[in-house]
Amino acid sequence: MSARMREQASRPTVASTHAALLPDRPDPACRFPPVAGTEPVVAPAPPSLASAEPRPGELRRVGWYGRPKFALVRGFLWAWARAFSLKGLYLLGRSFGTMEYLINFKRRSRYRRELRSVFPEGLPRARENAIILSYFRRTRCDKLLYLIFDRLPREKIMRRIKFHGRKDLDEALARGRGVYVLLSHNGSHHVAGLLMALLGYRCAGVRDRNEGALRLYMQQKYSETFPEFAAIRVLYADSFPREIFRCFRENLVVGSAVDVGRQRGVTLRTCPVRIFGETREFLTGPLHIALRCGATIVQGFVVSRPNFYFRLIVHPPLYIPTGAEKDEDPELIAQIMQKYADGIAEHVREHPDHLSRV
Repeated sequence: MSARMREQASRPTVASTHAALLPDRPDPACRFPPVAGTEPVVAPAPPSLASAEPRPGELRRVGWYGRPKFALVRGFLWAWARAFSLKGLYLLGRSFGTMEYLINFKRRSRYRRELRSVFPEGLPRARENAIILSYFRRTRCDKLLYLIFDRLPREKIMRRIKFHGRKDLDEALARGRGVYVLLSHNGSHHVAGLLMALLGYRCAGVRDRNEGALRLYMQQKYSETFPEFAAIRVLYADSFPREIFRCFRENLVVGSAVDVGRQRGVTLRTCPVRIFGETREFLTGPLHIALRCGATIVQGFVVSRPNFYFRLIVHPPLYIPTGAEKDEDPELIAQIMQKYADGIAEHVREHPDHLSRV
């Protein structure tokens, strides 16, 4: 062998370098190896599982113009809340929402089309208008509170959270194999992890890397204020799935919103479901891992109430592992995903102003 060939053979390859950087193998209790092409998962985790990519670094991705702009808006809103209380801020949000409803014709039209797909039997015109107006007001109020959430006293936040189905979640965690919470892009799902962490649950989270500047800025502020939020493990949609196995091994609450509205990659696993009279493809990567690890699978929602109150809702388990699950059982996965889709349809019909992605 020539000297040049020996030199090339001694160089580390991409595969060997990647293997050296990978974490430990998943818990042997997870009965099968990791699956490639998995997708978003959201879950709370302990402080020892801090994100491999620190949030302070993310702040640098917010432009020089964005930081002072967001700080100015936050300062104004906090001054308003201090002067007029949260009730005054809520009324301000409703006023902004009403003005947006009056001038944003295109968004109002899109929401009406979505609403008619949820209620194919039809609604009276006055009822449609009332729901759409409520949607504009709710989203505007949620955004205002989101911008100053980290400045509120912890006691005031805790008084505004009402947890429905906590017994079901605690019983699922008592099984010791982790819990997979199927969320959806309806309502204020973006604060689910924070609220769960403040309630004392260990969480880990998976999200899309393409976060907006405001979301990155506020996540940094939350991390500075809430140690529980800083401890949430952040995973990404395109990250190696072994970290998800590790979350279940640590008996964390793992959740992801898999009702995506766009194709995020040809390698991602999906399953067709029937919802709102049409067939849609929902992501199933995290579900495969949850089944392999024996995690209990539940469905959860966040509902915004008047005056900045929130209802965390966890429904009874969609599936409780029996130990007899088959590897890659397509019938079981299709059954769970259809239950998940039916749960979304029922929830949206009960809270029609919580439709999102409009």
